[in-house]
Amino acid sequence: MPLKIIREDITRVHADAIVNTANPRPVIGRGTDMAVYLAAGAEDMLAERKKIGDIPPGQAAATGAYRLNARYVIHTVGPEWRGGGYRERETLGECYARSLALAHSLKCKSAAFPLISAGIYGFPKDEALSVAFSEIGRFLLNHEMTVILAVFDRDAFEMSGRLFTDLEDLIGGREAAVRPVKETAGMLPGGARKAAPPPAGQSTAPFAALEEALGAKEDSFAQRLFRLIDERGLDDVTVYKRANIDRKLFSGIRCKKNYHPKKKTAVALAIALELSLDETADLLARAGYALSPTDRFDVIVSYFISRRYYGIWEINATLFRYGEQTLD
Repeated sequence: MPLKIIREDITRVHADAIVNTANPRPVIGRGTDMAVYLAAGAEDMLAERKKIGDIPPGQAAATGAYRLNARYVIHTVGPEWRGGGYRERETLGECYARSLALAHSLKCKSAAFPLISAGIYGFPKDEALSVAFSEIGRFLLNHEMTVILAVFDRDAFEMSGRLFTDLEDLIGGREAAVRPVKETAGMLPGGARKAAPPPAGQSTAPFAALEEALGAKEDSFAQRLFRLIDERGLDDVTVYKRANIDRKLFSGIRCKKNYHPKKKTAVALAIALELSLDETADLLARAGYALSPTDRFDVIVSYFISRRYYGIWEINATLFRYGEQTLD
């Protein structure tokens, strides 16, 4: 999974690079900055940090990681929120972009971030999350790296806007459950195929019907997946990046006609292809899965798909906030 969202103290994460929300001067600040220094070994890291000198907001510089489970600590200085009229969003975007570019230049295969500026610097959490997703997404379009967003608690994922207000109502039981999947031609909800009536004069014995059903030719999950990709004129790279799955996993699906995915992988691919609920139900059924109106994971996924909202990381952030497994 190129972008992972985890509930963890940043100082406990294993990654090639850990990103620290640093003080602009070579001193130990508060919050995440202090926690990183103490976990790494404050004296050694501070001595190396002093050699770098001041770091302006939006810039990034690297030191060794010392006692942390990493090779490097990338120090970036986030902006203080002053109402949004002082290039705060642009500066925050530069923090992510420059930290990722630096990690790439250091040949890091993984980098872990806190939600920069969303703590003592007062950046609105929903906007901080939006900037993080935007910049990480831009980077991952052209690079292969595992990026970890480590948050201390799920309350970091405050949602705003009518879309998420509706979901709060739905999860809270104040609206009707998500609409059931409609029947499509020849299909039942969940993807099961309706039995065709037997031709005139033919035995209706159950075993004859079973033989007919077993002999029917249907696409496997992988076959239908790649048929849909071709029909939409997409390429493999676009699909696996939209689905937030890694290249190796996608190659495994491509190479195996009868590949059987995890349910969350199948759902992620349906979202990457921007399938409707009916199309999603059909694709999932070919892997033996269905979306249930009584399962919270399924309700959240169905909610977004029914509204034609296919932002994989925003969906993952919502799943994370409600304590559900994220998609990959």
